Amino acid sequence: MTSPRRLNRRSFLGKAGALAVGAGALRGTALSYGRILGANDRISLGHVGVGRRGTELAQIVSLLKAKNLEMTAVCDLWKVNREAAAARAATAYGRAPRAFQYMEELLALKDVDAVLVSTADFQHATHLKMVAEAGKDCYCEKPMANDLGEAKAARDAVLSRPLVVQVGTQHRSEPYQNAVHDFIGTGALGEVSKVEIVWNYHGPRWRGRSEVGQLREQDTDWRRWLLGKPFRPFDPRMYFEFRLYRDFSSGIPDQWMSHGIDLVHYFLDDSFPTSVVASGGVFAWKDGRENPDTFQALLEYPKGFLVSYSTSFGNDSDSFSRIMGKAATLINMGGEGSPRWKWVEEKGTHEDDPNVKRAEKYITLPGDDRVPPPGIGDDDTDSRGRWIR
Repeated sequence: MTSPRRLNRRSFLGKAGALAVGAGALRGTALSYGRILGANDRISLGHVGVGRRGTELAQIVSLLKAKNLEMTAVCDLWKVNREAAAARAATAYGRAPRAFQYMEELLALKDVDAVLVSTADFQHATHLKMVAEAGKDCYCEKPMANDLGEAKAARDAVLSRPLVVQVGTQHRSEPYQNAVHDFIGTGALGEVSKVEIVWNYHGPRWRGRSEVGQLREQDTDWRRWLLGKPFRPFDPRMYFEFRLYRDFSSGIPDQWMSHGIDLVHYFLDDSFPTSVVASGGVFAWKDGRENPDTFQALLEYPKGFLVSYSTSFGNDSDSFSRIMGKAATLINMGGEGSPRWKWVEEKGTHEDDPNVKRAEKYITLPGDDRVPPPGIGDDDTDSRGRWIR
């Protein structure tokens, strides 16, 4: 979702948008921002939804200050998030941006060039549509939508305008995943027939948010947060642990599988399965959650390969991914985002020789032959810095 308009000034948003998002706002005026030296060249960002994910993104975007970028406004329905984000932004940028409870006020600011959206997942599509209709570029956290009608409405709003928009499947922007993409492109795997992804975790994922005990109804806007969903009484758990409830999320598919499948699309240059079958249930954590804690899916693609995806929240057995071709296999050791990929040649069979020896090598970066790290976490600013330099 891009267009050539204004890319001389904002192209890094399209390149680093999946990495650099987040942060700040306090007080100030559009006039005060306009009087700053170089203000006409400065990229002025607004940020809608400044909770946990927004805080992580704020840290990343602050790395781009040297590129004449500033977070000049933030917005969050919850007073506590809003005030905390404003304080962090003041520290990061040395002055107070503007803070709003409702995003219409932020979108009305003429000096804001682009908006970062990291609200609750089910709100993304509606908020992306609003940003597009305001004529502003946008970075939108994934999943872009979990309602097909809302996804189409957001898409149409973007494509009908000359905007720069990126959705946050950030692994496409990571150097090791880029190296894997290029390696596969050489044909080193031969014809790929199957991809396996197994990402596990032991624990009641998405349950137990500390903010649940802090939230008071008078400090937010519950009806506005529901954003068209059927009304129900105020529920702090649902507000922060929405990924567990079907009205607001599908859980594992739109949180974890979306990342894994996006890498499949990126690596193998295919974009939409011809068929999908899935099953799951609440087998490990019977804590009132509605979405599965154990999930399995099979996807078939037009190019002629099968993808299996599996997650268990009841067992932390080693996570891995395998891309299986007739000439070789790429094996990833670790869960989501792991940079540790290894090429293993396809030679002989274990049926003929249980001790068959196969050549193997790690996928490394140019000029760096070290074994890749086992993981890159959200707090790994050194690795993130590589993405945006």
